[in-house]
Amino acid sequence: MSGHVARARLRSETTPTREAFREFVSREISPHADLFDREERIPDEVIQKIADAGYLGAVIPAESGGLGLDMVSLGVLHEEMGRGCSSARSLLTVQTMVAFAILKYGSRGQRIAWLPALAAGRAIAGFALTEPSAGSDVSAMQMTAAKRDQRFVLNGCKQWITFGQIANVFLVFAKCDGKSTAFLVERDRPGLSIEPISGMLGTRASLLARLTFVECEIPRENLISGVGFGMAAVGAAALDLGRYSVACGCTGIAQACLDASMQHADSRVQFGAALRMHQLVSSLLSQIAVNVKAARLLCRHAGELKDAGDPSTVGETLVAKYFASTIATKAAADAVQIHGALGCSSESSVQRYFRDAKVMEIIEGSSQMQMLMIAEEAYASNGAAA
Repeated sequence: MSGHVARARLRSETTPTREAFREFVSREISPHADLFDREERIPDEVIQKIADAGYLGAVIPAESGGLGLDMVSLGVLHEEMGRGCSSARSLLTVQTMVAFAILKYGSRGQRIAWLPALAAGRAIAGFALTEPSAGSDVSAMQMTAAKRDQRFVLNGCKQWITFGQIANVFLVFAKCDGKSTAFLVERDRPGLSIEPISGMLGTRASLLARLTFVECEIPRENLISGVGFGMAAVGAAALDLGRYSVACGCTGIAQACLDASMQHADSRVQFGAALRMHQLVSSLLSQIAVNVKAARLLCRHAGELKDAGDPSTVGETLVAKYFASTIATKAAADAVQIHGALGCSSESSVQRYFRDAKVMEIIEGSSQMQMLMIAEEAYASNGAAA
């Protein structure tokens, strides 16, 4: 038996299936997602159910209490969660990004302290990179970390931090001696204040927050990797995984749009026939269906490259994120159109899909940034081929 076949068989025997993920989401997440959206929060008991299922520790090895999923299976999980609720998928995204950063770059003490807690849901993680004046342009980061004996002193502000309202630990990026550097910062550190952000267009239940650091002291042990490795190593690895999660989640949004639209088009009668019998509506449904399949294949390809350790996965993840986010927005717009006035009402989930999908074209790298990076990858590939 070849190594590839053996690994595939082992994965199929030990990894939760799409059906298991789907059943959990359909039972615990989807029926309540509109309520989460209206209340702008995911209840603690729901987060604990997600943790009890093992999903908060999806990338954490079994010896540290996690599921230790391969990347393809991780993508399936995030797709199914995205199908149910983009805010819940956002929780998985940031938890996965921070856990992966600790797993790959953290010290032994950091791994022992945080990985079991993150896997069990005893700790919720926040990824603190974006600032009021620094989004896509990370070089504009203004937050600083000054060395002081065996400690670092943080000063600055972080904005739009997903689940920042309840996170117990933040992966924070700052400039130390002018170099991008990453730190773990506990919620209860003196000098850190947290302000809730509400009223967002989409992913309203993702408990966004603004973090302000004023002379916030942390021990040297909270440094991840080394000074100057913040974005080059820690941030780059985490963001690649974040884009992968969002790409898969967008595929889930598009699938949810297709499911809702097909059901509505089958039951709604206009001009003496079900909507699905009208050619223009049928055309919209077929486009969504084709795009969902294409996005799913792009995400799976990126996941397979990650599992293989192929560095080209970074470029393929950019492609998957760009394509999946754009088709999710198109699918959601078409779903609202198919539903008519109902699609503009809170009585239908498609208006939530529409708002959430638009956010996906901005977070983890805007569509425009993805296009620039994809073009750079294409030029680099053509140059290497030549």
